[in-house]
Amino acid sequence: MVLSLAKQKLINKVVVCENSAKKLANIPNIDIYVVKDLNGAIEFLKSNLKDEYLYKKEFPLYKTLEINGEKYFYDTKYVEDFSDVLGQDMAKYAAMICAAGNHNFIMEGSPGCGKSMISKRLQYILSPMSLEEILEKAKLQALDFKDIDFSPIRAFRNPHHTATKSSILGGTNSKMGEVALSNNGVLFFDDLPHFPNNILEALREPLEDNKILISRVNSKVLYETKFIFVAALNPCPCGNLLSSVKECRCSEVEIQRYKNRLSEPFLDRIDLYLVMNDSFNDNKNIVSSTELHQNVIKAFIKQKSRGQKELNGKLSDEDIKKYCLLDDESSEVLEKARLNYSFSFRSINKVLKVARTIADLNNNDIITKSDLLKSLNFRRR
Repeated sequence: MVLSLAKQKLINKVVVCENSAKKLANIPNIDIYVVKDLNGAIEFLKSNLKDEYLYKKEFPLYKTLEINGEKYFYDTKYVEDFSDVLGQDMAKYAAMICAAGNHNFIMEGSPGCGKSMISKRLQYILSPMSLEEILEKAKLQALDFKDIDFSPIRAFRNPHHTATKSSILGGTNSKMGEVALSNNGVLFFDDLPHFPNNILEALREPLEDNKILISRVNSKVLYETKFIFVAALNPCPCGNLLSSVKECRCSEVEIQRYKNRLSEPFLDRIDLYLVMNDSFNDNKNIVSSTELHQNVIKAFIKQKSRGQKELNGKLSDEDIKKYCLLDDESSEVLEKARLNYSFSFRSINKVLKVARTIADLNNNDIITKSDLLKSLNFRRR
């Protein structure tokens, strides 16, 4: 209740018992007054010395940004660092694009090539959080009976492929699903093709509309689902199809059956699709989370300074026309790609959104030919 009211800026003071004060201590926009019991609350209301009841709050020092009058917070402590990932420069670049624009991202590669390592490090380089987003994260943690965390690090949810449909999407009981609990954060599916088809197909709605309607016994509940979907998969059932050292044991039929578990409409909703090799020869170029995060923040500032409510990956069709502007050369390239690859309307919009983020990372106001070509390289064809 307190978190919801604080998020809506409907309260700036609250009277609670000491145990509750400790849990709510890091809500930055409210004053907390502590009383022992109901009689203490009555005494507090009568008192002219209310500061004596004020709970002393100690805030962690986070970095802040102010853009167009709005404050954003971020942390520069990286629990897991991208410098641990050997090689895979293109995957790190794709992860930076994913983080900078909130783009859905799939990595395909043999076991051990770094897919899971990259995914787990992603949450620490995501864009800064508004106070509203921090309070929303805390509220979701409370609803999930988890310890409340007011840090500006976005949620990372990684359900197992044996999880039920209701645990991922939400069901007839009051418990929220993973898609709602990962709002404004990351929803990670490892071994993507092993998830049941009915779950993957049901994800199409929240991936497309950023919301999901759950039918309960006597009601319907609409949840916001502005998560970044990230997934990892092997190239074949045995995993060795792209390996440079191990031989694939799968037949063509088995490989095709494995890949057919992911439908075209589902894959059409993915912004970035990257096939990774298992070569680590390029590991001299070590890229740290600090470096990647700095670039993400620069792109974030550029997007918010344009007046965007949503980051590039979540732009509406109307916003795409407004913000994803092309120069003449890039317009020609996009039209040729549309004809050559029979891109759907959705695919074109995905290409434009990713190109807009690449342009922001390159500090380009208009999407150039180079920005667009890089975006097309990440489109699954």
